[in-house]
Amino acid sequence: MKNVQRTVLNCLLGALTCLFLVGVSSPAFSHTATPAAPATAQATSLPASLEALATNLKSAESTLLAQGMSSGGMMSYGAILRPANVVPNTPMSMARGAVGAVLSGNRLVVRGSFNNLSSSLRDYATDPVNPPNPNITSAFHIHRGMPSENGPFQYALQVMMNDSGMGGMAMGEYTLTEEQLQALNNGMLYVDLHTTRNRAGELRGILMPY
Repeated sequence: MKNVQRTVLNCLLGALTCLFLVGVSSPAFSHTATPAAPATAQATSLPASLEALATNLKSAESTLLAQGMSSGGMMSYGAILRPANVVPNTPMSMARGAVGAVLSGNRLVVRGSFNNLSSSLRDYATDPVNPPNPNITSAFHIHRGMPSENGPFQYALQVMMNDSGMGGMAMGEYTLTEEQLQALNNGMLYVDLHTTRNRAGELRGILMPY
């Protein structure tokens, strides 16, 4: 009987250990103050984000081709935008987004999409940074910096909201400096989106070669 009890106890302890390890490896433990999205939501959002990324990349490439650029010299970059990437704290949000960018020479065309925001976009006309920056014309930005830091603002994207007011599209075309080109090649250009509920950022992702 004791052997049976010991076996049952060991099984229970093993099961609890597995549950603990699964919990520790989840995104919720990256910032313990904020619960992560349910596993089912995370699993279903990735394919949708990848599909949106592919669509945005195709749109960016088509724009450059229409401008007479050769596809042979183009380089593609993509970013999956997630609340877990926001620094320093992960906001409570089910939002997701994707950004595709295509580079030809020093010309960068960016196309993005997002949905399920927790609130409306931050309005920098009434809620500006300190000191105010007139170049921040929307709540969807490109910054330069490491993944673990908040770096300086580089460009604002033009945003078009959908009927729900919690999702939409974004676009931008920029001529990069040598410093920005180097940052892009080194994985140091990231995109983020700010809302009224999460003023410091609700979505963020690094532009990486795709």
